[in-house]
Amino acid sequence: MSNTTRHPRKILVTSALPYANGSIHLGHLLEYIQTDIWVRFQKSRGQECYYVCADDAHGTAIMLRAEQEGLSSEALIERVSWEHQNDFATFGVAFDNYHSTHSRENRELSELIYTRLRDKGHIATRDIEQMYDPVKGLFLADRFIKGTCPTCKAEGQYGDNCEACGATYTPAELIDPVSAISGATPEVRSSTHFFFKLPDFADFLKRWIHDDHVQPQIRNKLMEWFESGFNEWDISRDAPYFGFEIPDAPGKFFYVWLDAPIGYLASFKNLCDREGIDFDSFWQQDSDAEIYHFIGKDIVYFHALFWPAMLHGADLRTPTAVNCHGFVTVNGAKMSKSRGTFIKAATYAEYLNPEYLRYYFAAKLSSGVDDLDLNLEDFAARVNSDLVGKVVNIASRCAGFVKKLGDGQLSRHCAEPEMVARFIAAGDTIAEDFEAREFGRAMRKVMELADEANTYIAEKEPWVLAKQDGRDEEVLDICSVGINLFRQLMVYLAPVVPAMAEGARHFLQLGSLDWHSRHDLLVGHEIAKFKPLMTRIERDRIDAMIEASKEDLVEEQKLKETPKGPLADDPIADEITFDDFAKVDLRIVRIAKAEYVEGADKLLKLTLDLGGENRTVFAGIRSAYAPEALEGHLTVMVANLAPRKMRFGVSEGMVLAAGNEAGIYLLEPHTGAEPGQRVT
Repeated sequence: MSNTTRHPRKILVTSALPYANGSIHLGHLLEYIQTDIWVRFQKSRGQECYYVCADDAHGTAIMLRAEQEGLSSEALIERVSWEHQNDFATFGVAFDNYHSTHSRENRELSELIYTRLRDKGHIATRDIEQMYDPVKGLFLADRFIKGTCPTCKAEGQYGDNCEACGATYTPAELIDPVSAISGATPEVRSSTHFFFKLPDFADFLKRWIHDDHVQPQIRNKLMEWFESGFNEWDISRDAPYFGFEIPDAPGKFFYVWLDAPIGYLASFKNLCDREGIDFDSFWQQDSDAEIYHFIGKDIVYFHALFWPAMLHGADLRTPTAVNCHGFVTVNGAKMSKSRGTFIKAATYAEYLNPEYLRYYFAAKLSSGVDDLDLNLEDFAARVNSDLVGKVVNIASRCAGFVKKLGDGQLSRHCAEPEMVARFIAAGDTIAEDFEAREFGRAMRKVMELADEANTYIAEKEPWVLAKQDGRDEEVLDICSVGINLFRQLMVYLAPVVPAMAEGARHFLQLGSLDWHSRHDLLVGHEIAKFKPLMTRIERDRIDAMIEASKEDLVEEQKLKETPKGPLADDPIADEITFDDFAKVDLRIVRIAKAEYVEGADKLLKLTLDLGGENRTVFAGIRSAYAPEALEGHLTVMVANLAPRKMRFGVSEGMVLAAGNEAGIYLLEPHTGAEPGQRVT
């Protein structure tokens, strides 16, 4: 789509919601980096573009993990959410809003869409038989049942397919099935379930799929499902379940996949309410806004069949496009924990610059759904060659001469206007590639320009001319052209390597590197002292990252082998020494002020009087305390905890609280304690 209209396009973009049950790894990051690059490009072009996401926070798996760790489900998903957000921020993924499916907005929107579908006759109920764990008192999904494969007799196989021979079956066909949760023998029990009548929307979906809302490869896959016939979709689960209860159906909860995509709307609604954006103008049926979902090909069934059908049935608009990508392999093979190639985002960031990965993914991404291989040898070679050897090299070759011969000021005229104009004009076709998600093609064009710029400088040899009398102005002219060419390249690379681009912007002393800014030539312009913008990847850093990933696996195994929470024989945490404990500085504080945090369902913002010094702390106690009830009370805080940057501000410590199923309780000292006193 060209950018010829006068008014900015209105664009809403989402990535799939990461499940709040584990860490972000490189396989996940492909999608968020792809989406972020596209969003940054749109914003660079001046479009009104919003990028929202959220943690997918519901389901049995989260409920069970929280129980294993001795936490409430709410506490678990809040902790994981901050981990996820820190990882995304580290890799430059700049959401306009990051929310949770366990939110007020998502509950309200899920109930709205469900009741509209129900009232139009698109919801059915019927009794089904399922495996039931009599010890845990819950119905078991297939993945929570294990037994012996009925085909090859391999033991320890899940309830729907055998990893040894590939056979598929029902849990009832397993030999000697057991609950993977408690080890009990499952029973067959009957329960009433709610179903979304997907076949009602077969004709609509066929038209929608053929109207360029999905890639051709995805359209072909979806048509195979049409040929095999649609089934009604089970959208309910029985208590106990961590999620939203279905209206007028006590003990029945929305299946996680029902409210997960509605989380896109919920996160955007949260942003709209905070920023004064018109939510309905994006989601009403006649909206002229554009809505794009970026997802992996493994969840296309939900996003290209169930999701548009739900929206259409609820009188809401459907997505402009669902953009699918493939999986990440490492060194030509599936990511492997034992080989150290199952790499967490946080582990990668300990050893390597996140922008290396952003560039490498961009250099290999297309608009298709093919898998992307992270070949670690090629990764190092390409980043070192392209970003360091080509792009940064232009600036580093030229900046010193500008500083020395022009006192940091570029030449007052352009010595190669036609060449610079060609670099500027190239931005139009590069923009078309970005728009079409052909990032690899865009990067090839950028590097061809970088090669041309380096050839120009090499042929002109300013370092040779600088040694000759009377050639200073010529050298300045050449290097000023080089700096202008470098600036053009950084405009095109800014959506891909934003941190590097920000460093370049400071070096160039420019207010912006947005797409249109490339039309302004830098003549008589002052630049700053050059500092290295990117360093080479060293192979030993890659090797260290792989070894650390293997260590991650060892730690995971230890955690699995160590019982936790209320079901453990000994729920006490690992022992610490007195010296460990002595490092914790516990202080009495008075809560001088307590207030709600806009956009946070669980946090209160506390201003704490530490005896002449005030601290700001964000505490997840909103469910237990009203702000006005806290002011003036004494409590205990960890005063020497490192400050933590959060979405809502910096938290400068932690207040101590205890919690159980009945609630959360702040620790309160005896009468007579004073703010600032140390707790010993």
